[in-house]
Amino acid sequence: MMSMSSSMMSMNYIHCTRVQSKFIHGHNSITLARSKSNVEATLTLKPCTPKLKQPSLVVFCSDSVVLVKRNPIASLTLLWMATKVMEVVKGLDLKRYMGRWYEIACFPSRFQPSDGVNTRATYTFGDDGTVRVLNETWSGGKRSFIEGTAHKADPDSDEAKLKVRFWVPPFLPVIPVTGDYWVLFIDPDYQYALIGQPSRNYLWILSRKNEMDDEIYKELVKRAKDEGYDVSKLHKTPHSNPPPEGEGPEDTKGVWWFKSLLGK
Repeated sequence: MMSMSSSMMSMNYIHCTRVQSKFIHGHNSITLARSKSNVEATLTLKPCTPKLKQPSLVVFCSDSVVLVKRNPIASLTLLWMATKVMEVVKGLDLKRYMGRWYEIACFPSRFQPSDGVNTRATYTFGDDGTVRVLNETWSGGKRSFIEGTAHKADPDSDEAKLKVRFWVPPFLPVIPVTGDYWVLFIDPDYQYALIGQPSRNYLWILSRKNEMDDEIYKELVKRAKDEGYDVSKLHKTPHSNPPPEGEGPEDTKGVWWFKSLLGK
C-alpha cells in the first residue's frame, strides 16, 4: 500500500538490545551492536545537566546526540541514532510492478480502518511516467477507497524510492498529502514485496495473491527486522476467498475516514 502519512524530516532510530557497558578508570563508555546489520559503535557517555530530575546521560556518536534517561547499568536497551542506511531495491522495473497487490500485513495506521479486510492496491502506469494509485479496503461490508499518484523521488536514481500524493478527505478531496514509498525487497518474479519508509513507522507486506506461504512471510518479516523495523507491530490483513471484485455497496460518505481518525 502507499501511505497517506505527511512527508517530513525525521530522525531514524533503531532499538538496540545487545548493549555492553564498561567503566575504566572513571571513563564511561558503552558498546552497541545490532545483530547481522554491520552496525557497531563505541560511544562516550557524559553526565547531563543536574537540572534533570532523573539520572540521565548524553550519548555522543559522530554528529548525533541521544538523550538516555536511565543509567545504562540499570537498562539493557536504549534509543540510538541509526548509522545504517536502509537498503532499497535498485533497478525496479516499474512497468512489471504495475497491477494489483494484496496487503498481507502492515503496521496499523489511523489512515486505514482498523476493521478493514480484503485490503489491496492497484497501480496503473501512465503515459507521462506517473503511477495512478487506487487503495481499496472493505469495512462494515462496504468498499472504501482513495486514489492518488506516485512518481520516482529522483528520476536520475536507480533506487526504488517513490513519492506518493493523495487528496483528502476522499469524499471531498481538498488537502494534498504526500509520503514516501520505498521498495525494500521484491522477488525476481515480482510476486511479493516489502514496502517501507525512512521513518520506519510504516511497513507493508504485499503479494500478487491474497495469501502467502508462511516461509515467504517469515523471510520478509526477517528482512524488515534486519532493516530496523519493530516487526512486533505487524498486523495480518484478513482476506476472503474468492476476493471481492468491486461489487457491493460503496462507502460514499467517507464513514471509514472519520472512523479511522477516531482509531476505530
